[in-house]
Amino acid sequence: MHNEFTAIVEKDGDWYIAYCPEIPGANGQGKTKQECLESLAEAIRMILTDRREDAMRGVPADAIKDTVAVS
Repeated sequence: MHNEFTAIVEKDGDWYIAYCPEIPGANGQGKTKQECLESLAEAIRMILTDRREDAMRGVPADAIKDTVAVS
């Protein structure tokens, strides 16, 4: 699944720092803008994976699990 999120990037001295307003807690940093964006993408992946796993705890065993695509 492909998702796009907003990346707010700022220069701080020799570093680039970024955050994603749609995903609270998702931050990235790097010496280059590209490195910073890759760091932010990894943070977003980790947060969403954790939230998905957490959301599935307690789902009844006989519930129907399916997928819905949003574009």
